[in-house]
Amino acid sequence: MATTDRQATTLALAHALSAAERGLAVIPLSRTKLPALRSPHRDYAAPSPLPAPPFEQVGSPPPPCHGECGRFGHGVYDASTNPRRIRELFAAAPWATGYGIACGLPPHHLIGIDLDTKSDTDSSAALRELALRHLFTIPATVVVLTPSGGRHVWLSGPPEVVVPNSAGRLAPGIDIRGAGGYLVGPGSRTEHGVYGTAPGTAHLAPAPCPPELLRLLTPPARTPHRAPSATGRHGQGLVQFVLAAHEGQRNTRLFWAACRAYENGIGPELAHALTEAAVRTGLTEREARSTLASAARMSTPHRGQEPD
Repeated sequence: MATTDRQATTLALAHALSAAERGLAVIPLSRTKLPALRSPHRDYAAPSPLPAPPFEQVGSPPPPCHGECGRFGHGVYDASTNPRRIRELFAAAPWATGYGIACGLPPHHLIGIDLDTKSDTDSSAALRELALRHLFTIPATVVVLTPSGGRHVWLSGPPEVVVPNSAGRLAPGIDIRGAGGYLVGPGSRTEHGVYGTAPGTAHLAPAPCPPELLRLLTPPARTPHRAPSATGRHGQGLVQFVLAAHEGQRNTRLFWAACRAYENGIGPELAHALTEAAVRTGLTEREARSTLASAARMSTPHRGQEPD
């Protein structure tokens, strides 16, 4: 078994290095398809005088370190095309049997259309229906076949457009991997099987995303009066932090961003933008507003508790 795992790790590293040669930034993945290296900040727990909201598992969310600490374990923020760094990442995770390809990064600004295979959905038919309704066609591009029978369609986006991650928002069974997300690379071995490219697509580069489809994938522009200039770059950074959340992170990221907004005095002005961002990642508006209310209570000094 150990020999098989070593072989899988060697193959995964070889595939990852090959992907990096094509300009695709990669990270090692475990058999569960999760990043193989755990966060160095996983035990962070900030003391709080108030009870934690029900969705917080341990303490408060850690500060958003994206690798500035110099250690591995920051998910897609570890992703690299540098062969030396990739070898270091895999050396730190000798149990890795696959690799992930970070989306949204130059030069390809990769967008992944994940067509799932659930018993009650036909995601391929749903995509064809969308294409007919909005008058676009999926160009010849890289297609990765998943062990469960699904497909990952790779497309390239323009550098100035941020495509958020979403699950089922476009149509049932269709998930989108954008900025802050990653795709399992072909050649990866997971507990369910091996990912591979569809015949005739391995040599292709990610094709440009059709403009009509890109409009469906991107959030509508916010009106200036709903996002005042007083929020500044810090406020926009908090919104982008929420937009980059994927399933399992959405509440925690929203709560952390809202706390920082209220602590900096821009909570009320940024509330609408944060709510919209959370809804685009898959939360309901009610869940998002409840989380914002919890952050406001947590971050606003109460009478008799003002700092000295």
